[in-house]
Amino acid sequence: MERKITNKVTGHATQDGAGVKLVRVLSRGTVKDYDPFLMLDSFDSKDPSDYIAGFPMHPHRGIETITYMSTGEVAHQDSIGNKGVIRDGEVQWMTGGSGILHEEMPKPVPHMLGVQIWLNLPQKYKMTEPDYNALTAKEIVDIPVEGGKLRLISGKYGEYEGFQGKYVPANFYSIQLDANAGLSLDVPPSYNAILFTLRGDAYIAGELVEEKTAVTTSEGETLTVKAADKSIELLFLSAPRLNESVAWGGPIVMNTQDELQQAFSELRQGNFIK
Repeated sequence: MERKITNKVTGHATQDGAGVKLVRVLSRGTVKDYDPFLMLDSFDSKDPSDYIAGFPMHPHRGIETITYMSTGEVAHQDSIGNKGVIRDGEVQWMTGGSGILHEEMPKPVPHMLGVQIWLNLPQKYKMTEPDYNALTAKEIVDIPVEGGKLRLISGKYGEYEGFQGKYVPANFYSIQLDANAGLSLDVPPSYNAILFTLRGDAYIAGELVEEKTAVTTSEGETLTVKAADKSIELLFLSAPRLNESVAWGGPIVMNTQDELQQAFSELRQGNFIK
């Protein structure tokens, strides 16, 4: 069965961190439809003053943060001793788990283009040990497709396998197509599948979707995507729904308000890091 679009969200301009200008696409109001993907922020700027202040040290608990840079550089360091820089086509995959402090500081580049996605952790893994993975461009499989390529960031595509997180079996592709090129994707029928037009307009399930728009889809085994009259980069994400309650406060996402209040209490008292 061919999937169809069931929900569409166009991002809005806002600021976060120390004044980083971004486009927020997924947030609290989209939790149910886009489960288990909680947040999606898009960065797209040719002016370093829009983002150079970055995201100074801040906490996370109960989620995984996935930062993908199509073009750009971001330096990361955290409370469990990780340091590194991701560059064009690379990914930071961080498990907040029981609690982590980290900072993400962009470097000035001609064009910063990318996203940060928050992937919800299942209730039984909310307090798992924090972790960090940097996926370099060499570790991400580039799969040729007609009229472009598919970059396998996470999960599976046909006989190919990429990085896989420990807690949610998520597929994450960057699909880069020339003008008017198209592709049919096989999708696990039980997975929630969403797409985001990072660069350019695309036809998804036959419907025109403008740049910086996320969509979710009906159940089915296949999904068609096609570039409009210019080349595109389209992000595809799929994973099983968690169907769990969500208590969301800033950078912390738990299942109950009591858990959320406890997290902020620990943050104030200085025993947030386990």
